[in-house]
Amino acid sequence: MPSILPLGDPAPSDGLLPAQAVAGAADRAFGLYVHIPFCAVRCGYCDFNTYTATELGGGASQDAYATTAVSEVDFAASVLRNSGLPDRPLSTVFFGGGTPTLLPAEDLARILTAAVGHWGLEPGAEVTTEANPDSVTPASLQVLADAGFTRVSFGMQSAVPHVLKVLDRTHTPSRVPQVVQWARDAGLAVSLDLIYGTPGESLEDWRFSLETALSYQPDHISAYALIVEEGTKLAAQIRRGEVPGIDDDDHADKYELADQLIGAAGLSWYEVSNWSRTPEQACRHNLAYWRGDDWWGIGPGAHSHVGGVRWWNVKHPTAYAGRLAQGLSPAAGRETLDAETRDVERVMLEARLVSGLATSTLGDHGRHAVAGLIADGLVEPPAAFHGTLVLTLKGRLLADAVVRRILPG
Repeated sequence: MPSILPLGDPAPSDGLLPAQAVAGAADRAFGLYVHIPFCAVRCGYCDFNTYTATELGGGASQDAYATTAVSEVDFAASVLRNSGLPDRPLSTVFFGGGTPTLLPAEDLARILTAAVGHWGLEPGAEVTTEANPDSVTPASLQVLADAGFTRVSFGMQSAVPHVLKVLDRTHTPSRVPQVVQWARDAGLAVSLDLIYGTPGESLEDWRFSLETALSYQPDHISAYALIVEEGTKLAAQIRRGEVPGIDDDDHADKYELADQLIGAAGLSWYEVSNWSRTPEQACRHNLAYWRGDDWWGIGPGAHSHVGGVRWWNVKHPTAYAGRLAQGLSPAAGRETLDAETRDVERVMLEARLVSGLATSTLGDHGRHAVAGLIADGLVEPPAAFHGTLVLTLKGRLLADAVVRRILPG
């Protein structure tokens, strides 16, 4: 969740949604995202809307946050009902951050319980929390599992101490196998998040991180290229020459190694940066984003989307809590997407999935581009001949370029 909010139209103080959001809602899945905006330490590469205790200032606290988040859950249920949206059980719930598990597990459970009280859960619904390896205990993970969480995504990032140091990560590599076992003992599925391309990380460092992560036999792995965001500590370090810059060729080499090793360990890619042991263990919450389903985002800076209407909350926890205390929508702005914008976004997202992009949904420009994409080795020929664009390994490395060739002008 980047910290800079987009521009948009003013959001109504009552939060009510237009008729466009209601149309076809019964056929769309509905999920909930809960943003926990707290971190023990701000990582040097992070541009997310997060705060350490010393950055919060007056009027906001971690202790009161669960109560404030529950008030937005209540507000959301009222807005959806009063806007004419049909009752839909939650298909996915995702607690992200920040570090959700900096809050007591009982607070996270209370927020989830409030949401389930309003909407219920689909049978077999996925309920995930992100966690840092040093922010959980066997007891806290058991509390989460007992409350209905089904999955935990640990921010491992690397198994190499000097890489973790550049990233300002606070856990030690030896902590990761412990927490993976604790999660399994609690009955939770396990995902590990990795980052490649950190300044000073060699290809052998990255191989070691991959092999170490895979030795824990996770159900799911995410591997993201490090992006240096302006305004971060890491961007300043690179600008001053304190650490080396980012190299695109290095990123490509590391992505290819990741795909090779993760695939050999029995996990398959389902999105450019994500692999799962079985299709059922893919992150269904993220798939809902990529497929354009509906979700409500709880928390400061959180984004929501219902039927082509998108809105985002005010950034700071103090302002967020103040709005809700007055019975007002915490939204800072919103936009109603037109059909062309929604179609462009659909192409951009579906092209990244192993399920692919149906050529029948493309315009003339996109359909005419297919032959060139096949010739350049960017999409799988058999799938393309049967009407679906599925990226090859080369295509995944150049996914943005593929999308540009599909979309007109």
